[in-house]
Amino acid sequence: MPAAIREPGVNGIAVDGGGRLVMADSGNRCIARLDLASGRRTVLVDRFEGKRFNSPNDVAVAADGAIWFTDPPYGLADAEKSALRELDFNGVYRLAPDGRLTLVDRSQHRPNGLALSPDGRNLYLALSDEARPQILVYRLGADGLPADGWTLFHDATPQARQGLPGLPDGLKVDRDGRVFATAPGGVHVLSPEGRLLGIISTGGPVANCAFGEDGRSLFLTSHRILARVRLKASGW
Repeated sequence: MPAAIREPGVNGIAVDGGGRLVMADSGNRCIARLDLASGRRTVLVDRFEGKRFNSPNDVAVAADGAIWFTDPPYGLADAEKSALRELDFNGVYRLAPDGRLTLVDRSQHRPNGLALSPDGRNLYLALSDEARPQILVYRLGADGLPADGWTLFHDATPQARQGLPGLPDGLKVDRDGRVFATAPGGVHVLSPEGRLLGIISTGGPVANCAFGEDGRSLFLTSHRILARVRLKASGW
């Protein structure tokens, strides 16, 4: 692994409408797609305005095939100070089905996890920012882009101030619009309005979560565990 790259592999993944794996390839600093049947890998985009991405971190695929992704500097050994860095911001992007790339937000310090609501009208963004451990929501218009910037959906500052481990990272949304967000203390379960319903406590930081099996299993990952929690809610 090159010394300048901290995370050499793929980070966030999602499955598109064609059953292909869409990947935030942190190490190769691109968004790529893998055809699971043939094993063929295709780079979809690796630059914005001619400059290489920092290290794409997470992806979410909309019903229309648009790919949302975040591009923080976590995959670079020296983060913002890396000599490899070509962009001076950490962006949130939308890659349209026709290949058009739109920079949606360049103002966030530590953009990380992404998820879409079941109706596709809300985009949720986790900030892995020690000074701002929050989850934001963008209300999307008919064109698939945010209509009025972002609003605060959930603030995990109280849990962070209690010393609970972890920061906002991975996000998933169940079929009823509840948001399952890894955050200080475990997985925060939030109503569609952003009210904290409860916390699935793990005793340590959690990086990501995903629904599986019949949709009522939530799988949790961290640097030390892979866990499974059965739910009354369904992920799809």
